[in-house]
Amino acid sequence: MPELPEVETTKLGLQALIIHQQVKKAVLYRDNLRWEIPQHLPKTLANQVVNSIDRRGKYLLLRFEVGMLIIHLGMSGSIKVLQSDEPLKKHDHFELIFTNGKCMRLNDPRRFGAVLFTQNNSHPLLDNLGVEPLEDEFDEAYLYNKSRRKKQNIKAFIMDSKIVVGVGNIYACESLFCSGINPQNQADSVSKKRYKALTQCIKKILIQSIKAGGTTLQDFSAVDGQPGYFSQTLSVYGRKSENCDKCNSKISRITQNQRSTFYCPLCQK
Repeated sequence: MPELPEVETTKLGLQALIIHQQVKKAVLYRDNLRWEIPQHLPKTLANQVVNSIDRRGKYLLLRFEVGMLIIHLGMSGSIKVLQSDEPLKKHDHFELIFTNGKCMRLNDPRRFGAVLFTQNNSHPLLDNLGVEPLEDEFDEAYLYNKSRRKKQNIKAFIMDSKIVVGVGNIYACESLFCSGINPQNQADSVSKKRYKALTQCIKKILIQSIKAGGTTLQDFSAVDGQPGYFSQTLSVYGRKSENCDKCNSKISRITQNQRSTFYCPLCQK
């Protein structure tokens, strides 16, 4: 699944390619993905200019004078910027064709993604999201205060999008390893000092991954078609029974909240 670094990488690529471009037409190749695609988009977006592109959590936000297009990549979605006469591929579901001859095309094999629209900056999917992990507000005081009376495991806690957005399974595992925290620890049992290490590690891991272009674990590639490379530097994720890079003991795998968790029992207390 594309996580925050993959979506941020996509946003940065789109900013360089389609900002200030005028939409010639919007094309819907199906009526719905995870939710119904607004059928008014071809009419609403015709002749509109892309004023800005932002990211909120895992949502891409394309802002026009008439409102905001919201795109989620779901489990296996990707966005490419191509020549508008490029032949369609299987699972291409939506595109914006620009007056300069380029198009932005959404491909989503599993159809868990979304294309939505709002006339303002508010939407139910965005309104209850937690803080962005790369902003100053996300620090040890914030996480420590939010964790009080939280009986869930620390991994589930930092993956809760109402607490902090964009810390998916891969990056949660890597950040907990980096900070030396056992993923089975109860959230309210973790000290403020250890939350400081954790917030610093989350920021570090995410920034490293954004610079590297995301991970290649599944289907992600950037808007220019190039894969990410961060998976080459993963410390624990997907490394069951391999030697820990720090202590040489074996990496363990357990299941938490129906997701695989990888960690080092010796390094993570």
